[in-house]
Amino acid sequence: MAFDVHEIFTALDKVQVRYVVVGGLAVILHGHIRLTQDLDLVIDLEPGNCRKALAALEGIGLKPRLPVVMQDFADPRKREDWYQNRHMQVFQLWDPRNPQRSIDVFVREPLKFADLWRDSVVKVYDGMTIRIASIAHLIAMKSGTQRVRDRDDIEKLQEIQRQLSGSESTSP
Repeated sequence: MAFDVHEIFTALDKVQVRYVVVGGLAVILHGHIRLTQDLDLVIDLEPGNCRKALAALEGIGLKPRLPVVMQDFADPRKREDWYQNRHMQVFQLWDPRNPQRSIDVFVREPLKFADLWRDSVVKVYDGMTIRIASIAHLIAMKSGTQRVRDRDDIEKLQEIQRQLSGSESTSP
């Protein structure tokens, strides 16, 4: 990753934000080593959780890439307007002090958040406990795109899934 995510996870965890890591970092933590440029998050879109998440991220210097008010993301009507009229899939945040530090927060839940949360895998990353999307959910999320990177991720995740299934069936 092009930047340190420890501060981001610390800020979110400090205020008990419910989130699941998806995208490149989740793929890496499942075992497929590859590069990623940003951090992809699905947060629980309940307005109170959104407000806590945005305040925490703003508190560490992150700002929206678009000229919008950060806290507007917590308003479901505004998010839906962004999705419908601006075709916004993710709310992009960045750090003006470190332009490489970039986060994409999904504007709509790509899958039900309750399902993502329930099936998420708890991993230790940089000394912190985080939740990442399950392999099955990552495959489902990446299946709807046409990007070469996503097709490669799917292939590698399916291979990891087969290896995990094989090791479970051979266990005593």
